[in-house]
Amino acid sequence: MESIIRDKTIWESGHQKIEWVRKNMPLLRGIEEEFIKTRPFEGLRIALSIHLEAKTAYLCKVLAAGGAKMYVTGSNPLSTQDDIAAELVRCGLNVYAWYNATAEEYNSHIQQVILSKPNIIIDDGGDLVSLIHDKYPELTNNVIGGCEETTTGIIRLKAMEKNGLLKFPMVAVNNARCKYLFDNRYGTGQSVWDGINRTTNLIVAGKKVVICGYGWCGKGVAMRAKGLGADVIITEIDPVKAIEAIMDGFNVMPMKEAAKIGDLFITVTGCKDVITLEHMQTMKDGAILCNAGHFNVEIEVERLIKNAKNTRKERHNIVGYQMDNNNWIYLLAEGRLVNLAAGDGHPAEIMDMSFAIQALSAEYLVKNNKGTLSNSVIAVPDEIDNMVARRLLKYWNVEIDKLTEDQEKYLDGWKID
Repeated sequence: MESIIRDKTIWESGHQKIEWVRKNMPLLRGIEEEFIKTRPFEGLRIALSIHLEAKTAYLCKVLAAGGAKMYVTGSNPLSTQDDIAAELVRCGLNVYAWYNATAEEYNSHIQQVILSKPNIIIDDGGDLVSLIHDKYPELTNNVIGGCEETTTGIIRLKAMEKNGLLKFPMVAVNNARCKYLFDNRYGTGQSVWDGINRTTNLIVAGKKVVICGYGWCGKGVAMRAKGLGADVIITEIDPVKAIEAIMDGFNVMPMKEAAKIGDLFITVTGCKDVITLEHMQTMKDGAILCNAGHFNVEIEVERLIKNAKNTRKERHNIVGYQMDNNNWIYLLAEGRLVNLAAGDGHPAEIMDMSFAIQALSAEYLVKNNKGTLSNSVIAVPDEIDNMVARRLLKYWNVEIDKLTEDQEKYLDGWKID
């Protein structure tokens, strides 16, 4: 199947972007060197759907270096970078994606990747896994297993597993410590504000910033908001997380109250209808809304568009909507992932850890392709998680202590000597 991209001639800037992140992703560089020698994916087809920018492209090249035939698409219509897609095609990979795809085009691109009859699926939000189970169940027999990058995707996979629908093992990459502790917290925390700040060019200090959800991503966004001088308000449904937010120094209240006083709203929950039309109708003039969850369902965008008195484009990635009370509220990046739809995503060093987990988890699936893994959501093995951490510390020239034999016996025992 021939690649479907916008323009094959614009590869040069994509090449420069990928080379830049490669220099700042030492874990993947090391894995690439190993894969060139061991070729763990020789003769296998890998279908990948992750935000198609430079870091993802380098992961694709690392997997290809391991012998994989790569079939690549994006996981968000606004996060694909066309020059990156062009460079991957120039390097011999199969790519089906372009920036600002319509819903029909986006679905067609995902379909093209699934029609490659993949042996391994690397997913971001569950679109590939959902499609192959729903529309092409006969192709699931080809699949050794897959890896899922996001909290949202794992929620979908768990639902499939619970209902006995999952036809192959899926590694919960998102749940690895080297993923969620750093990618979700520090990566999301930095990249969300990068997207917001470059899009609005407004100050954060002194504003009331409402963050919906206090999971690891929400914690990261809140931490950076506090550092930028914001007055942070958290909305939550989990009483324990609400207590965490309070003890971290933030205000906690229901959305119906926060909507009245917030200047800037960021959803990061993995759920839908977090900010509803009714909430938006009570917001102050000039309120700004954006989403940092995987799907564009956390803000009721369709109802907003349908019920606004007037609409106008303010600047790139900002659209204003006038409500019945004549107040204008502003939506960033169509309510899609603001850190990717309006930015370049997480820093390279953060994605180095996450994508190292991805690459090694895919290798783990191949090594255990003997019926030993159940058709369920499985954890990243501790040895992979710890290996990635140790390698990164080594690259940083950082040494840590090691338990003595007596200490190991003490921790494994139960008697008090």
